[in-house]
Amino acid sequence: MRVIAISTLREFWTKHPDIEQPLKEWYVKTCQANWSSLADMRNDFNSVDYVGNQRYVFNIKGNHYRLVVAVKFTPALIYIRFVGTHDEYERIDISTI
Repeated sequence: MRVIAISTLREFWTKHPDIEQPLKEWYVKTCQANWSSLADMRNDFNSVDYVGNQRYVFNIKGNHYRLVVAVKFTPALIYIRFVGTHDEYERIDISTI
């Protein structure tokens, strides 16, 4: 899978250094993946959930952080839509990101 854009992750872990390693691990594993469905994603990350409109939410670092991505399975693209704390995630409107 191709992740667009790692710069969003870098900006976040610069502000929250405790999440740097878990986000790097997510990125490496995701780039090596060849997903074609949610089931494939769950083989690598059992905490991923589908939230509609091609959006998926990953719990990162024991559910302290949330990562929302848009996934296009056919061209194998993942777009970072949101990364934040669990509390920040609770305040967003998932349909607008």
